[in-house]
Amino acid sequence: MNNFLDKMERKLGRFAVKNLMLYIIGIYIIGALLSVVAPTFYYLYLSLNIEKVMQGEVWRLVTFILEPLSSMRGGTSVIFFCITLYFYWILGTNLEYAWGTFRFNVYYISGILLNIIAAVITYAVTGDASSGMYFGLNYINESLLLAYCAMYPDYQVLLMFVLPVKMKYLGIFYGAFVVLQIVQNAAAGNFMFAIAIIVALLNFIWFFFSTRNYRQKFNNKMRRMKFEARRKTAEKGFNTEKGVARHKCAICGRTELDDPNLEFRFCSKCEGNYEYCNEHLFTHQHITKS
Repeated sequence: MNNFLDKMERKLGRFAVKNLMLYIIGIYIIGALLSVVAPTFYYLYLSLNIEKVMQGEVWRLVTFILEPLSSMRGGTSVIFFCITLYFYWILGTNLEYAWGTFRFNVYYISGILLNIIAAVITYAVTGDASSGMYFGLNYINESLLLAYCAMYPDYQVLLMFVLPVKMKYLGIFYGAFVVLQIVQNAAAGNFMFAIAIIVALLNFIWFFFSTRNYRQKFNNKMRRMKFEARRKTAEKGFNTEKGVARHKCAICGRTELDDPNLEFRFCSKCEGNYEYCNEHLFTHQHITKS
């Protein structure tokens, strides 16, 4: 799959939208303003109603992303809404920085398309014209959060502005919540809703497994062991001072002493022992000896 994306990026990369998350934030703001000015307009004319789409209202396949964020429902404060926007902006911009503009575009747009497919599945089985309303922005945003938790598991946020929590624990919590949704729907006999939820999150499922090459992980571990063995041999007979860095990014030069949240990996495509931080692992140019 990664090779396929590489080929796509070479052909279509110039069409990728830079800073996509800024445009998405703008869409969120428009949706919020619309919900304040005309609370029912979105559900009557813009929501993902597959029956209406089949009757010719095809714009709903795009306009459903104007759905107001859950933080704007029930009269939630503007401050909390702004905090939510800032949080999603951090998620999106950091993922784009880590993956590159094209891959982030593919991830987000595929999330939108999969949500449409999920709505079609539920409508085809249940015949409920409003079933598509369950597949607005919720699962797209959850897929962003889960991807960020997988990319930066040790990044720390302040829950309720007080309690420090690592992203991996938030990811576990949200993952358990999604599984609970699937189980509850399946137990209630709503198998299509359970399947539709899985379909809506397939972009994250694809990401999670396609970015974890177990053979590569094993090779990296073996190469790391050899590198550490050579380093220890070179340092034998010398006293190592406390605070000496063990890892250094070949691009930015940062070490674990500069930022304890940084993670370092060796690149299997580079010839030689080149180590990169998590911000440059996916964006650097591969080094060859030829």
